[in-house]
Amino acid sequence: MKKLQGLLLGAAVLLSTVALAACGSSKTTTKSNTYQSELITKKTLTVGTEGEYKPYAYRDNGKMTGFEVELAKAIGKKLDLKVKIVPTKWDSLIAGVGSSRFDLAMDNITATAARKKQYNFSSTYVYSPYTLVTKAGSDVTASNLKGKTLAEGTGTDNEAVAKKLGAKTVPNSNFTAVVGTILNGRVDGSINSVSAWTDYKKSNSTKGLQAKQLDSSIAAPAESAALLSKKSPKLQKAVNKALAQLRKDGTLKKLSVKYLGADVTEKP
Repeated sequence: MKKLQGLLLGAAVLLSTVALAACGSSKTTTKSNTYQSELITKKTLTVGTEGEYKPYAYRDNGKMTGFEVELAKAIGKKLDLKVKIVPTKWDSLIAGVGSSRFDLAMDNITATAARKKQYNFSSTYVYSPYTLVTKAGSDVTASNLKGKTLAEGTGTDNEAVAKKLGAKTVPNSNFTAVVGTILNGRVDGSINSVSAWTDYKKSNSTKGLQAKQLDSSIAAPAESAALLSKKSPKLQKAVNKALAQLRKDGTLKKLSVKYLGADVTEKP
């Protein structure tokens, strides 16, 4: 009888051990299946941004701020993650996601068909109309850009729109510098986002300049979103969930009004 009890006790211990091991294995598998496993750095959301495109991301007294900087921090808070902002030149910003330097890139990036072939995108959080900035009194318009020269950031949607409308482009992504080239006559103008122009006017003189918003039939508003690696589908889903929460609780609208001058978070 004692021998039978001993055998039963041993079997019970063995079953308990197997069950505990199974639970531990299940827990580990569950954790590895979350967006946390796709992060470059544990418990940190690493965000690449140009840091020179006001009002989306820029330096104020040496500190990074702007619409997308604050939005990234708000997303990180929803995901219970630290947020690391990494200023990077535009030319290598998107490639930085592909080479695992960043978890995502946020720099008023439009989710174009070409980019979607190589990267994932979050849900759209900004619908940004374009504007054509020229010298005051200029007869340059969206309808006669063929042969004209515009200053645009290389690889940007602004450049793509300019070329689609027949313009030649020279590389320049710093908006303040672009304005200078327009005023001194080196270029005929520049296509940029309405929000960038609106922000520029807040603290700079627009004497000698004029701007006209492009009709949506000429260039539909750019739909900006966070760009992610195709290797991070779970992170994409988590970011989208966070954005939905920020939209619902009013944070997204509040940040848009604060930095972009209006609520441009809804599709027109």
